[in-house]
Amino acid sequence: MVDQFAGGMSLMRKHDPQLQEDGFGLVQEVAAERLDDLIAAYGVEQDHGMKCWLLELIGEVRTPAALPVLSNAPTGQDQLLRDWARRGLELLNTKEARTLLWQEQQDQPPR
Repeated sequence: MVDQFAGGMSLMRKHDPQLQEDGFGLVQEVAAERLDDLIAAYGVEQDHGMKCWLLELIGEVRTPAALPVLSNAPTGQDQLLRDWARRGLELLNTKEARTLLWQEQQDQPPR
C-alpha cells in the first residue's frame, strides 16, 4: 500500500497542475494525522509555491500544535506566507492566535 502522504507530496511536485491539485487533496485528507510531517516538510521546503501550500495545510488542521509555525511565518518578508499564516491563525481561533493577530495588526502602518 502506498503511503497517502508521501504519494500526495510527490504529486504536488509534478508539473501537471491537475496532478498537483490531486496531490494536495490526498495530503489534505491526512493532514491532521501527519501534522509533524507537514511541519518538517515546511521547515526544509525551498520551493515557494510548495511552501505556501504546506503552510495552508498546516493552518487547516486547526490545532494548537501548529501555533509555533503559524506564529513565525507572519514575521517574514513574504506576503503570501504571511497571508497563509494569518489565515491559519484565524482558523485556529485560540486566545494565543487572536493575540498574535492583534499584535500583527498593531504593527501595520495606518492606511
